[in-house]
Amino acid sequence: MALIGKASPKDYNIHPSLYPWARELYDQAIANTWYPHEIPLKEDLEDWATMTDDEKYAVEFVMSFFNPAELVVNRVLALGVYPYLKSAECHLYLAKQMWEEANHCVAFEYVLETLPLDRTKIYETHITTPSMKAKEDYINDYVARMTEDTYDVTTIEGKKDFIRNLAAYNIVMEGVWFYSGFMVMLSFRQRNKLRNLASMINWVLRDESLHLKFGINLVLTLLEENPEIVSAEFAEEIKQIIIKGVDLETEYNKNLFPRGILGLNADYVNQYVQYVADRRMEELGFAPHYNATNPAKWMSTATDVYELVNFFEAQNTNYEVNSKSHNMPTKQAGTEE
Repeated sequence: MALIGKASPKDYNIHPSLYPWARELYDQAIANTWYPHEIPLKEDLEDWATMTDDEKYAVEFVMSFFNPAELVVNRVLALGVYPYLKSAECHLYLAKQMWEEANHCVAFEYVLETLPLDRTKIYETHITTPSMKAKEDYINDYVARMTEDTYDVTTIEGKKDFIRNLAAYNIVMEGVWFYSGFMVMLSFRQRNKLRNLASMINWVLRDESLHLKFGINLVLTLLEENPEIVSAEFAEEIKQIIIKGVDLETEYNKNLFPRGILGLNADYVNQYVQYVADRRMEELGFAPHYNATNPAKWMSTATDVYELVNFFEAQNTNYEVNSKSHNMPTKQAGTEE
């Protein structure tokens, strides 16, 4: 059986398992289920009143990107990934991932409803800010290609295009851009601010880490099953997709921090972006491109998928609803070292 292609009735069974890593990721995702309104934001609302204008601007800017971005990913999955995979186990996981992306959108909407923000302005920012719009245009170009009638994954070029799309939405958007935003939001907790919002970001990040594992496994499995598409030229093309994504994020972060806030500025965040991009390249089999060190050592703990710290003082936040699958398969990647 091939992973990529149009599913037929014989592909609708989950046994025997041909891609057990997808089922294990599904089981872990179910264990990680959480709900935004279980996270109290009253203390964060109190913190907001004491924050500087630049700090508030940074939160608003990141929220302006994240709020529509989750729905963009959902559209990519529904229209550009799910229809082109034959594996029932992959369909299981993608269904849960799409629910999670919707849940993240609701979570960010909950934040926008709670903090005293100009929601209309925030909704418009991703359209009116050139650096943010450039990121969306980058992804939307791939979304358009995914949904064209000429997108034929039975051909060599179609398979290459599928992997190009995976590199753009999963490696760049979910694996680099989202992690950049997570680092910015979690940095407030380092100054003892917005601690409950940081807990929410941790749960979003936990989901996204599994999304990244799934996407990287898709790429690696497709390359293994389709050796005819593997070449030095195609590898360089995928690498350039990631580098382009880093360039876009670099400009975005300059707008995010026009003056910088305590302990954080565009150069600091962009060094982290380069560090994360290097990790993604290594996970795909490339050598590091930027050779950047991690300026935010504390993010090594914050991005740990398996041992997240409980930041609530009065509430149990262990959303592991079962302990069925804590051991992930070895052929997976996506967390920081």
